[in-house]
Amino acid sequence: MNPQYEYGERVRVIRNVRNDGTFPGLPTGTPLIRRGSVGYVKDVGTFLQDRIVYSVHFLDDDKIVGCLEEELIPADAEWIESLYEVREKVRAKLALGSKGKVLVEAGGVGQVLRVLRGADTGVQYQVLFPGPLTLQIPESALESAEEQQETTSSAVDAD
Repeated sequence: MNPQYEYGERVRVIRNVRNDGTFPGLPTGTPLIRRGSVGYVKDVGTFLQDRIVYSVHFLDDDKIVGCLEEELIPADAEWIESLYEVREKVRAKLALGSKGKVLVEAGGVGQVLRVLRGADTGVQYQVLFPGPLTLQIPESALESAEEQQETTSSAVDAD
């Protein structure tokens, strides 16, 4: 088991990192580092002798956070920012279909299963809709379901 990254190397975290209970002073589940942030490898270790864990110092946030190898890419690797992350609720801006058949009505809510970042295609998402139905959808066809709920709640509260 050889580490992919070495001490002092610049790396980028590819998904949001939350406290799993090992970051002192903050409750479990608290967001620590946002996806796309760049840091420096401070130490390399293992977890349960079969997973490489990197202590990464994120200077902008002044936090040292443990990251698994699959959560990191080289800092100079191509990075395409995305609006949504795995497990976020999203809403279809328009009806989604295939071969002339509507599969998801406009406004249908689903959950992001996977974020696909491609230079040629832009950001796309694999989204699980009720049914169960999984579709690959471009970012431009989605909006946040949480934001819509907050807006709706605010409008109701204002009355």
